[in-house]
Amino acid sequence: MIRRKKTHTVRVGQVPVGGCQPVVVQSMTNTDTADAAGTARQVIELAEAGSEMVRVTVNTPAAAEAVPEIKRRMREAGCGAPLIGDFHYNGHILLTQFPECAKALDKYRINPGNVGMGKSRDEHFAAIVGVAAKNRVPVRIGVNAGSLNQDLVTAKMEENARKNLGRSAEEILNECMVMSAVQSTEMALDLGLTEEQIIISCKISNVPDLVGIYTDLSEKTDQPLHLGLTEAGMGVKGVVSSSAALAVLLQAGIGDTIRVSLTPQPGGDRREEVRVAQEILQALGIRAFAPSVTACPGCGRTTSTVFQELAEMVQGYIRDRMPEWKKTRAGVESMKVAVMGCVVNGPGESKAANIGISLPGTGESPRAPIYINGKKSVTLEGSQEKLAADFQAIVEDYVEKTYARK
Repeated sequence: MIRRKKTHTVRVGQVPVGGCQPVVVQSMTNTDTADAAGTARQVIELAEAGSEMVRVTVNTPAAAEAVPEIKRRMREAGCGAPLIGDFHYNGHILLTQFPECAKALDKYRINPGNVGMGKSRDEHFAAIVGVAAKNRVPVRIGVNAGSLNQDLVTAKMEENARKNLGRSAEEILNECMVMSAVQSTEMALDLGLTEEQIIISCKISNVPDLVGIYTDLSEKTDQPLHLGLTEAGMGVKGVVSSSAALAVLLQAGIGDTIRVSLTPQPGGDRREEVRVAQEILQALGIRAFAPSVTACPGCGRTTSTVFQELAEMVQGYIRDRMPEWKKTRAGVESMKVAVMGCVVNGPGESKAANIGISLPGTGESPRAPIYINGKKSVTLEGSQEKLAADFQAIVEDYVEKTYARK
């Protein structure tokens, strides 16, 4: 069992973060926030996919004006996910000039590296914290490697040269990220926020650096930590980078919220980042979000594509049914389903699942035994479409009989 590092509990809307609470999945919209209808629609889609908090960019007066309408549309649609505002450069202006925006948001995300320069940095930071304290809204102090406080970096670089410490630029940058997060947290506490209002993140794109930074940060603060790479990348690269980084930290008990920052294909499905985050937590045994579908990778014994197509159909069927099952069937997310391609591992894996189907392997007429809770139940025969329909009916019947109605 993974033992989480104990942190303060911060309540974001109705979602508790930190302490002994489950790790929370976050996501972020990529719509123009000024488009209230489009942004609300994507927020709702992300929430329905399992994002427990959703962040939107608030970068212009038009975006700030749209926030209350986005929140209204969310609530009218029955979406209770907390709405987070992401502020850079002008957060002190937007939060003070648009008080309804400030009240509608459930959390503010601010970057101490770009709230201002010199003396104005402290003034702008204080203005944002003042609004958060007045509205009793939590804040994420989010340090990014690409927009780090350059005064701090310059001072540490000069110290390194002056004292001939021999430290690399990378080491100094990583130290400065942690320093910025800790110092900004101390400042926020001095300005009136409480320990129950602050979440911290220190994001960078390099996986080893991210692990080192968060390991160091977790030793220097008891505030909840939000994990994620600044930019994970596209496709397989993004999934692998996020999985590698987050798995190491979560396995060490570090992290209270996560986001997988995937670059989508043009017109791609933004919900993919939510699903990957859920799969990471589920693979580590930290949380269960949906029934898991095990399928073999295929080999020369599985020249037929029937099992691959069946596995895809079953996965899609379960994904489509989960919104309803989640509302009505307690514990269904723990169900395990196996779709296996041949007789080598098929029967064994099928018996180990709650429900398993084992296909014969090659192109012969499919005869597929079904195992329920380790025992053979029935043998299905027929076309691929018939196999899929019959197996889905068995899954539906199992859910009906096994998981009590809420």
